[in-house]
Amino acid sequence: MHNTGNKQYGRAAACALATKDKNIKFRRQSYAHQPAATVCRPYRPCRPQRRAFPAAHRERDMTARQTIDVQQFIDDKPFSLYQWLILGLCFLIIAIDGFDTAIIGFLAPALSQEWHVEKAALVPVLSAALVGLAVGALLAGPLADRIGRKKVLLASVLLFGFWTLMSAFAGSIQILTVLRFLTGLGLGAAMPNAVTLMSEYAPQRKRSMIVNTMFCGFTLGSALGGFVAAWMIPHYGWHSMFIVGGCLPLLLAVLLLQLPESPRFMVVRRWPDKKIADVLNRIAPGSITSEAQFTVPELVALAGKTALAVIFSARYRFGTLMLWLTYFMGLLIFYLLTSWMPTLIKNAGFSISQASNITALFPLGGVIGTLAVGWLMDRMSAHKAIAITYVLTGIFVYAIGHGTGDAVLLGVLMFVAGLCMNGAQSSMPALAAGFYPTQGRATGVAWMLGIGRLGGILGAAIGGQLLQFGWGLSAIFSLLALPAFVAAAALLFKHLHLRSHGQLSMSS
Repeated sequence: MHNTGNKQYGRAAACALATKDKNIKFRRQSYAHQPAATVCRPYRPCRPQRRAFPAAHRERDMTARQTIDVQQFIDDKPFSLYQWLILGLCFLIIAIDGFDTAIIGFLAPALSQEWHVEKAALVPVLSAALVGLAVGALLAGPLADRIGRKKVLLASVLLFGFWTLMSAFAGSIQILTVLRFLTGLGLGAAMPNAVTLMSEYAPQRKRSMIVNTMFCGFTLGSALGGFVAAWMIPHYGWHSMFIVGGCLPLLLAVLLLQLPESPRFMVVRRWPDKKIADVLNRIAPGSITSEAQFTVPELVALAGKTALAVIFSARYRFGTLMLWLTYFMGLLIFYLLTSWMPTLIKNAGFSISQASNITALFPLGGVIGTLAVGWLMDRMSAHKAIAITYVLTGIFVYAIGHGTGDAVLLGVLMFVAGLCMNGAQSSMPALAAGFYPTQGRATGVAWMLGIGRLGGILGAAIGGQLLQFGWGLSAIFSLLALPAFVAAAALLFKHLHLRSHGQLSMSS
């Protein structure tokens, strides 16, 4: 116990030797008022004592807690069966979302015939869901960043399922308009939260491809609505489509009870470590111990900010505006074309049958384009991949306006333009999900989709006005090339801004 190299203990030993008494030991005691004095007094020998450590130090030494980066954990593990299950459920949500969004377009002729109204009188019914989609997205994003992706996603599916079912019993245009608006609230809330949840379960190396694969459900669901309507309406009437469109999401909601919350959201919101470990162990069983604690690679400076404050903060403000501009321009093109393309092609001298077939080619390549752009985004700059696709969209849309002499050529141009347009537009949610941090991801994706819906409403309205002004297919399609080039430029500006500020990452 004693340090023999210490001079003070050396003096005490000398004092003990000076007494020449082997039965008595001495120790030195120094007093503050006698710093130089050395007083020897006898003492009884004591047992050596171990140095005491605080209990916290002993526990920390015995069980050092492992800190796990949740995103790094997901990146390092292979895509598991559990993640495939999440992808399947989110795919079904988006597919039914597409089915219920497109359903009203297939019912318009039957409604017009049964209620004895002109098609122009159905415009409020057709546009009500679009307005609801925008409002629902704007409201749901901040709510999901506050209470969780799963809760808002489940509520949104129940909401649009219930109001779609109630639409089957509508007896007037006014009532159906209100019901379609309420349905739109749920539809607008579901899509951004499905994108957010899936992106937070996807490894970064293949995130764009996975999210785009999920997003293909919208195109397939919309197409399925056309096939189902062609068979059900003649046999069971227009009410049957609303019944099917309402029951499907209500049944899906039962399965969604098994859907987990996002682990990144749980970390940011300081959920118990045990709950986070339970979810991650379902991705890789037995990988997480009970003593683990978790973190996410988020900016400390964002702590305590609201979701809206995050997406409008200095770091994300410019990127947010560029995402809005891009998605707005894309939906302006999409809805103008899908709303007025048959009329434009017919006015160009083609038959009604030819106009319908050529128009059907536009969304046909959407799945191919979406998967192709997602694959490119995981292997090169995501901004450049989507921007190039928008440029190609502008080129082929312009070519459609100058290739009206031959139906086959027009059909080929329409297919390629649709492939590029759908590929670029469907890839935007994946880009937005990779751009924002966990604290504002649902809000960032949702507000991009919500603001973009305004472009869709404007596109449908502009198309009607241009037709009234006497514009033909060539002039309108030539004009539509401009929004595509603006969308591409906005993404390139965002890319350059991030690079100049050193904020580029693999996901962006």
